[in-house]
Amino acid sequence: MTKEEFQACFDKYFDAIRNYLYYRSGDTELATDLAQDVFMKIWEKKMVLENGRIKGLLYKMASDNFISHIRKVKVKNDYLQSMPLAFKTEPSESSMDYDVLKSRYEKILSALPEKQRVVFLMSRMNGLTYQEIAERLTISVKAVEKRMRNALGQLRTGLQVSILLLCFYFLGL
Repeated sequence: MTKEEFQACFDKYFDAIRNYLYYRSGDTELATDLAQDVFMKIWEKKMVLENGRIKGLLYKMASDNFISHIRKVKVKNDYLQSMPLAFKTEPSESSMDYDVLKSRYEKILSALPEKQRVVFLMSRMNGLTYQEIAERLTISVKAVEKRMRNALGQLRTGLQVSILLLCFYFLGL
């Protein structure tokens, strides 16, 4: 595989693989890391890929990477569970608060209608402009703006409640 062929494959499939892994894991950083691992393996092995089989192979590799990661996390968690309590450290309040907000954000994001979620992720995760999103989805820029406005409104409403509760908690009210 030449550098140009690899670059074309990467450009064409990376976002789709990362989004697939995000929907399986719910974690953007993990999805990005695992997607990068898939393409690194292809590059390192200089795999010769047939045009019709590339997509299926990439998804299979991504799925295998995800399952492998889950198994590693399970082994680590099992080990930590077996440790004596004296060696365990309690998470700080700020990390718990962050986890609560992150969990709430991901829950709201997953509850968005599919069209709004796709536009939101393309804009925020992939860094695409509204014009680029409109071209890729073959819809008008106004439709992209409306979907984004609705998605942001739902996120804002859902997160305001969590932020207010955290403020009350910290202020002792």
